[in-house]
Amino acid sequence: MITDNAKTSTALEARQMLREHRYGALCTSSKKFDGHPFGSITPYLVNHDGSLLILISTLAEHTKNIQHDPRVSLITHNQENPHIQTQGRVTVLGSALLEPDREGAGKRYLRYFPEAQTYFAMHDFSFYRIVPQTIRYIGGFGNIHWVKAEKHTVASYPLIAQEEDFLAEMNSKHEAAIRRHTAQDDLKTELIGVDRDGFDIRVGERILRIQSEMPIMDAQQAKQQIMNIALL
Repeated sequence: MITDNAKTSTALEARQMLREHRYGALCTSSKKFDGHPFGSITPYLVNHDGSLLILISTLAEHTKNIQHDPRVSLITHNQENPHIQTQGRVTVLGSALLEPDREGAGKRYLRYFPEAQTYFAMHDFSFYRIVPQTIRYIGGFGNIHWVKAEKHTVASYPLIAQEEDFLAEMNSKHEAAIRRHTAQDDLKTELIGVDRDGFDIRVGERILRIQSEMPIMDAQQAKQQIMNIALL
């Protein structure tokens, strides 16, 4: 029998895997070819609530497909691991909906994908939010689960509204503590995001994901996590 605690743990593992990665294979139903599956590669960002944010062009085939049928799936995995059949991977099944707050979404998205600034400036690019319906999580051989959306989705918490000011304070006043997480003294280091499950540091051109063992609910807890771990 699978307990509620086990289900919660599996949902967290799946969400953490999604947060660790930045690119995935997006599958849409082709409008042009009568619903035939159409795959494309797209960057994505996991929102605070567990939904996925993508920035796509009106001219792109997958956007036309989404506008015709919003049902999509996105799969991501560790492409650096050569053992593709036994490594972890996660697939999100859900609906892609137009994100009305383009400017708000852009602030967070561009911290993770600054190279997308040119696309963001174009009027034919829009954000879509993939709202999960269910998750297929494979943590490794024999560790295979379906995760319901209500287990994956995160309810609103104070850190969401506090994140931007918190990042500005940490980067201006506590750079040394942030750098101690990276073991890289010769590269530019910047805290670019923090969420309930951990935080993200840009080290040169790479993004380092630091997972938290405890939920981070507000800026005070986030600062404590970063400062305490950095001292270990």
